[in-house]
Formats: sequence, structure tokens, C-alpha cells
Amino acid sequence: MRQFVEIDASPLAYLDEGQGPAILFGHAYLMDADAWRPQLEALKGRYRCIVPELWGHGQSGGLPATNGNLTDVASQMLQLMDSLGIAEFVLVGQGLGGIWGIELAKLVPTRVRALVLQGCFAGWEPQISRARYQGWLDEIAAKGAVPSAIAAGFTERYLANHPHPLLQQAMMARLAQWPADKIDALVRLGQHWIGREDRIDWLQYFSQPSLVIMGCEEKIHPVLEGYLMAEELGCPLKEIPGAGHLASLEASAAVTGALEAFLATL
Repeated sequence: MRQFVEIDASPLAYLDEGQGPAILFGHAYLMDADAWRPQLEALKGRYRCIVPELWGHGQSGGLPATNGNLTDVASQMLQLMDSLGIAEFVLVGQGLGGIWGIELAKLVPTRVRALVLQGCFAGWEPQISRARYQGWLDEIAAKGAVPSAIAAGFTERYLANHPHPLLQQAMMARLAQWPADKIDALVRLGQHWIGREDRIDWLQYFSQPSLVIMGCEEKIHPVLEGYLMAEELGCPLKEIPGAGHLASLEASAAVTGALEAFLATL
């Protein structure tokens, strides 16, 4: 059951399940809080799991007019934690959720107890892929919907080489049915993602216990990018066989196991 909080004049939807030390989960671009559902079911008996839905995603409202970059997204997610009275938390971010998570860890380092980054990259988006995604975003904005060819393109890049048919169908349907009133937020957040600043240098100064998780068949952010982040963080990298960008769903048991082992060390 989603709950809601008004932040910068827009309703932010989130899940708040379980009891214990808090974990703030960030989901990937184009997804919603259910991208972490298998992990929530495993962890909520021991941890309080908070999963906000990105602006324009899931049941959240549009991107606030005050939002101009990923630092603003991080600040708004911090407002959620403040509204819940949660001072310290582990941050687990997937894709775009990892990118705004890095911004948040820089913003309030003493409140982020530990950091897990899955399927993301703190550096620049390469020029070739940035141009491709910008073209897709321009077409989505012009048509006020996600064309089938673009939905297929994102789906192919999000999933492993031999994706589960149900995940593939669900991804295509999600994009085809994107609400027209949330297309603007989808496009603007996409521009935040592909136009992100290079934050690689920040990672060497993070002192929190950290873990990087990458699907072995990741196409949005290749495994090498994960190793670059792990080297800067001075932390291990866990490779997940048979998984792509959505490893939390494609190989849920492996991702859950990696999280449980990491959390047990804190």
C-alpha cells in the first residue's frame, strides 16, 4: 500500500514496510517501487524499508517546478526521510536511484550509514549513448507517449540477453501505458539521468561501508563501470550472473543474498 507526502507541491508516493534499522531504496528510471519487491519481502522482518517512487513514476505526481537536477531529487528524498523522522539509514540505489543516492550521500554523509549501488555509474554518460537517449526523449516529448520502437529499445537494454518473457512483456506494457500527464516528468528526469554530472571523484571521499552490485549482462551501465566505482569506493563488487539492469527482479535471490550478507556486516 502506497503512502503519500506532499513535497514541493507535488505528491510523492512511497512504500514504508517493516521495522528495524531503516533502508532507503531508490528504483531505476522507468520503474516503480515494486522493482525492489522481492528484497522488501525478504528484509522487512528485520529492517524498515522505505521505497519512494520517482516523480512521474508509479503513483507519484509530476516533477516539482523547483526541481532542476539530481541534487534537487536527492534533497526531496531527504525531505521524505525527515517527514518520517528517520535520522540514519542505509541507502540502496538501482540505476537512477543509485545516481541520486550518490548525491544524497554527499549531501548528508553522516546520515547515510552505508551505500549500495546497483546497475549505475557515477561518471558522465558516454556521448554516443547520450545522443541516442536524448533522441528518444525528444520523440517521447513530441508524441506525448512512449512509441513502441522506443519501448522495445529500452526493454532490450534493461533486461538480460535471454530475458524472462513475463518481465519482457511487463516492461513493454509499462512503457506503452505511461500516463500522458506524467510524460513531462518522464522526459525531464531522463534528461537529469543522461545529463548527470561526473561524480566519480566524490566516491574516494565516502567513508561509509559500501557495496557495488552489477548484473553480468548489464547493458545500460557495463560491469566495467561498476568496477571503476568499486575501486574509488574501496569496496567489493558483486557480479550477478544472468541479470541485466533490473537484477533485483531478474536474479532476485542473488541480489537479496548479496544485500543480506552486506547488511549483516554493519
